[in-house]
Amino acid sequence: MPMPADRVQMRMEKVLEETCRRLPHGGNHEVRSFIAERMLEATSRHQPAYGHLGIVARKALADYQAAT
Repeated sequence: MPMPADRVQMRMEKVLEETCRRLPHGGNHEVRSFIAERMLEATSRHQPAYGHLGIVARKALADYQAAT
């Protein structure tokens, strides 16, 4: 059974906050958008678990930092 969209959104917001907590001032709009986009891509393929979203977010942050 699919998870309700509001629950997925709550998970994504929590993971985004936890991931960006390490950045100065919680990260800027550009990096937060980059990470959120990657998480959205992951949720479009399946309903990822909270831990999987965290992995996707941390990988996105590492990719962003490597590119800048």
